[in-house]
Amino acid sequence: MKRFHVHVAVPDLGASIRFYSTLFGAEPAVRKDDYAKWMLDEPRINFAISQRGAAVGVNHLGFQVDSGEELEALHAKLEAADRSVVAEKGANCCYARSDKYWVTDPAGIAWESFHSLGGIPMFGGDGEQHGEAACCSPQQSAPVTSAAASRDGCCGQLSAR
Repeated sequence: MKRFHVHVAVPDLGASIRFYSTLFGAEPAVRKDDYAKWMLDEPRINFAISQRGAAVGVNHLGFQVDSGEELEALHAKLEAADRSVVAEKGANCCYARSDKYWVTDPAGIAWESFHSLGGIPMFGGDGEQHGEAACCSPQQSAPVTSAAASRDGCCGQLSAR
């Protein structure tokens, strides 16, 4: 079963947590110093916010699936849409380890499709600790290859515009 995913970069995490907790009528399922996530059933959404230096606003959209088979079915649809797809297997991102695919739609919006494999104690991969691009912060650049995405640890650095 799919769950819609929205990730928003915010300027004030505390104020945003208060706002969205009131809006959703629920506290975040995950709360860190720089990140919060609500796993809502009504509507069925994985809604995440972070305060990590990215431009404020919608960071990316996507779909979270429950199995590797569902992820591969979604990957087939992305390939059929004739867009460049970036694969990340075992990516460390947003306090989770996931298999994922990234694509940029014709309007330049980054879309992430992913299957979470488990939690991790840090926001992103090793590359982030060495001053490289932050996890789940698509940059305004051309898509990178799968090898580069794996090296950077997360999100494929796809164009968000």
